[in-house]
Order: sequence, then structure tokens, then C-alpha cells
Amino acid sequence: MKNPDLIVVGSGFFGSTIANLAADLLDLKVLVLEKRNHVGGNAYSEKDPITGIEIHKYGSHIFHTNQKDVWEYIHQFTEINNYRHKVKSIHAGQNYDFPINLSTLSKFFSSNYNPQSAKDLFDEFKNIFPNPQNFEEKAISMIGLELYEAFIKNYTYKQWQVDPKKLPSSIISRIPTRTNFNSDYFEDKYQGIPIHGYTEWITKMLSHENITLELGVDFLKIRDKLPDNSFIVYTGPIDKYFNYQFGHLGWRTIDFELNRLNVSDFQGVAVINYPDLEVNYTRIHEFKHLNPSTEIDQTLIMYEYSRVADRDDEPYYPINTEDDRRKLSQYRELASLERRVLFGGRLGSYKYLDMHMAIASARTMFLNQIRPMYV
Repeated sequence: MKNPDLIVVGSGFFGSTIANLAADLLDLKVLVLEKRNHVGGNAYSEKDPITGIEIHKYGSHIFHTNQKDVWEYIHQFTEINNYRHKVKSIHAGQNYDFPINLSTLSKFFSSNYNPQSAKDLFDEFKNIFPNPQNFEEKAISMIGLELYEAFIKNYTYKQWQVDPKKLPSSIISRIPTRTNFNSDYFEDKYQGIPIHGYTEWITKMLSHENITLELGVDFLKIRDKLPDNSFIVYTGPIDKYFNYQFGHLGWRTIDFELNRLNVSDFQGVAVINYPDLEVNYTRIHEFKHLNPSTEIDQTLIMYEYSRVADRDDEPYYPINTEDDRRKLSQYRELASLERRVLFGGRLGSYKYLDMHMAIASARTMFLNQIRPMYV
């Protein structure tokens, strides 16, 4: 594509949504540049050639949202099963429901909690830190010190390698507490897994005749060769775009170890957390549970190890320390001066975005910033 109207950098959910809307609703010629050799960003999935099990190459991805407009939008491209995500946490050799519910409370404290006694307990915890200032204080105000130390503190350290006191409280706010036996990880109305995988879903989003997709292309290495009059939506790391002028933003990355086992079921659930420091991985994924119709006497499991991202690693989670937020403010000021570039997505905004949040954010950018330029 010699003269695209719009260049989208990245083919994750944010970039793919922008490209699809611009091509379909505005009839723009869109060039999508993807650094990796596949679409979909960290949601990329593929079929294992031996078992036929759909592998989420970068960890289990479960689509969930309360936004009806997002749910209806995605059904143009994919069919979703009725999977409800349930997670277990193994602490001191015992497995517990997670997030914490009546079953977790009763088993952990060797008591018989009911909805009212659980509510009373959680109300007591709120008094420990009435105005929590960081991750640790917020977590303790939600579940108390004992549960925090059992299920959250060490898991958080393994995940972030940062003192929980230095992390923002917003991270723990995403995890609910329950006064019933509901063991669903998410509370959203709409949930599920794409039956034919995330890759097919995003491929359909990008299959519009006005979209040209180029894989294995690093935008930052060729940007000087691109047309000056093309508008750009950049979804890569914002600090990298500005050549780390104010230093590196802190990111966590993940290493994965995939194993094929000759058993029909290894752990009985898609994800189990391992919060104890004696275990060096954070989670084990078993993908066949994400699509319960998969029936084969083999299974695939994936161990997940978290560490600080180096410059050449794929960034996953923004650490978001006070120093990171200071640098981010400086980068955002530079970004606001870019005449023909918008920054978005998890990497471009330095925000943790679930898939539905990335889609909703992209739709908002399209409606408020991109469409007005062409209508």
C-alpha cells in the first residue's frame, strides 16, 4: 500500500479494532504493521498439531465484559462458547477457591462461614486501613493480614518482584471478594472463549478489502520511510517510540514452559495459582479446559514464570511505580505534541487493559479522535 490514509502499528485488539472501524465505516485505506510474525498480540492462539488443543501462546485469555455494545461488536467476527473461568490457588499443599469466597474462608479458618459472618469479617478488615495508600494496605483492608500473606503477598512479589507497598492499590482492586460460594473468577455478564481461537477472530477483523497487513515489520526502524501525510495510531511501547528519552518504563514479562502429557486431565481446571515462594512459577495453565468440548487422552500444560522485562523482551504488565508514573507524565507530554500520531493500547498508554477494555478504548478513540478528522 503506497499511500495509506491510516497506518496502525500493532495488530492486538486495540490496533485491530481501529483498523477495522476505519476501513469499514470511513472507507479508509489502512496499513497495519505488526512486528511479530503473527496477529493478535498477546492474545494469539494456535492449534497444537498433535492434540488439536488450542494453545494460548502467551497465557490463558478469557474474554469478559459487561458492555453490551462491545459484546455485540465482537460477534461480527467470532463465536463465543459459554466458558466461565474458575481459578484455584494452592497454598501449603491445600487447594482453595480464588478469588476468596465462603469456601475459601471456611477451609482456611477451619470454620463454617455464612454470608452474614463473612460480611462481618470483611467489614472488620476495612477498619485496619480505612484510607489505604498502596497495594498492601488495600489488600489487607479487603481480606485481612492472614489471607493476604497466604494468597496475595508472595504471589504478588513473584509476579512483580517489587515490594507490594510500592505498587498502586488499583492492581488488587480488580480482584473481588465474595460472601457466597460463587467460584467464578470474573463477575461480568458476558464471558467466554472464541470457539475457533483468537487468531481467527482477529484475522477476520483485519480481512477487510481496505486493510493491508504486513507482518514482521518493525515500525520504528522504517518510520522515516513512511508517507508524511499518513495518520498513525501507535500501539507499541510509548517510551520506545521516544527512544527512552526519559528512561525505561518498568514492565514485567513472562516466560512460558509448555509440556504435553499423556493424561486426559492434569489439574481439573484451566488455571491454578501458586502463591508460595517455595514454588518458582506463578501459575499452571491447562488449555483443554478452556474449550470443554475437547476430548483427547492427552493434555497440554504451561508453566508461567514472571520476571522484569529487559529491553528486548515482550512487555506484559506495567509495573507503575511512582518513578514510572513520573516518566510516563513526561512521555505523555511529548506524545501530545505529535501532530499526526495517536497513542493507544496497553503499551502505548502504559495501562493494564483487559481485551474488552482495549476494544472499548479503541472504539472511543475512533469515535472521538479519528472519525471527526474524516467526516
